[in-house]
Amino acid sequence: MNNLFPPEDFDDWAENYDYSVSTDQFPFRGYRDVLRRISALARPRPGLTVLDLGTGTGNLAMLFARAGCELCCTDFSEAMLAKARQKIPAAHFALHDLRTNLPSGFTGPFDRIVSAYVFHHFELSEKIRILKSLAARLAPAGTIVIGDIAFPDRAALEQVKAEAGDEWEDEFYWLADESLSALEGAGLQAAYQQVSSCAGVFVLHSTERNKKG
Repeated sequence: MNNLFPPEDFDDWAENYDYSVSTDQFPFRGYRDVLRRISALARPRPGLTVLDLGTGTGNLAMLFARAGCELCCTDFSEAMLAKARQKIPAAHFALHDLRTNLPSGFTGPFDRIVSAYVFHHFELSEKIRILKSLAARLAPAGTIVIGDIAFPDRAALEQVKAEAGDEWEDEFYWLADESLSALEGAGLQAAYQQVSSCAGVFVLHSTERNKKG
């Protein structure tokens, strides 16, 4: 499997990751606001089963743990998982590349599937493929909430790119206008909220599941 973003890079980053996201500069401008918005839109409460994909050091998962949710957390970096385990020892963790099938014991159904700052590593077609497969793991009335580096459209991306200068890195950032139509075309009801100049949150439901229900 082609790996533009090898796990070793994230292993090396694990020790300083929490500092990196606290700088409030591109690409993490508004990072804490994004996590809080994900949590607010997911409406956590005690007993909900939550799958956190690409949990990193567990910053998003902690919000759901504090709300009393049952947590399953995945990441493809063992060093990142080690940090997350220290923060949330009661959660269930698995080493996993989310482009592959979910690991044994992590197949759901889940009331919520959440993720922060992960999907920009994949082209839009791969994003859609992964999200469609995850939608099948939702419980009835379940929701997917994704926060990530994202822009309303190409013009907004280009403006932030110019402002970021040498800090800019070309990755597969979400463009909400094209992403929303692609998600809807794939059978995923989608809504989007911009949170900062370079990040936003998608809320997804499976239209096929809703029809069956």
